Amino acid sequence: MTADVTLDATTRTAALALGDDALVLSHRLGEWAGHAPVLEEEVALANIALDLLGQARVLLSMVGDEDELAYLREERAFRNLQLVEQPNGDFAHTIARQLYFSTYQHLLYAELAAGEGPFAPLAAKAVKEVAYHRDHAEQWTLRLGDGTDESRERMRRACVALWRFTGEMFQPVTGLDVDGAALEAAWLASVTAVLDRATLTVPEGPRTGAWTAGAGRQGLHTESFGRMLAEMQHLHRSHPGASW
Repeated sequence: MTADVTLDATTRTAALALGDDALVLSHRLGEWAGHAPVLEEEVALANIALDLLGQARVLLSMVGDEDELAYLREERAFRNLQLVEQPNGDFAHTIARQLYFSTYQHLLYAELAAGEGPFAPLAAKAVKEVAYHRDHAEQWTLRLGDGTDESRERMRRACVALWRFTGEMFQPVTGLDVDGAALEAAWLASVTAVLDRATLTVPEGPRTGAWTAGAGRQGLHTESFGRMLAEMQHLHRSHPGASW
């Protein structure tokens, strides 16, 4: 599917950013296939990855050819948040990343679904999926944070390690008409409540202003992203034009 020529450049810019978020996180979660700690999580993470991939296909199709955008762009052309490209790490690390992102995505899609913009139809459907993603992450955060000494320490370390990547979620995105400050306040309140229930403390350190990470929207990515992209694009680039 190619881009609708009636869409303006700012809408396509926003669609690319949101589509790249969903695409990259979908691939990261897909890396758990065959490696999840229990069979039930194998299925749960795969389902979340498929939901995100479906969102990515719709959003990237608003910009151009979804396959070309996914498999033929260079690293600097991707506009995803640095948060979603972070390696899976251990299971606690994956859950912390999912908690931070799905809470943000649920709030964002709820706001977009309530409006009349070009993203409203997608958001109205996706917000229901993302509610499950957020609940899944919250339940595991509680289970690990209020579990054994080891699980609590792993969850604490994961939350701290990813905290510096969360400020970027609330920076303005061209073509996305949302109140970033209000979104951030709601996100922080929601995440704080979950961490409190999990007997974890909210990490310290910069998130906005002097934040130490967050250039993904400008095409600047962390070292691990290049390796992930090479793996994701390998088959398509190895057999250009092939049909399956």
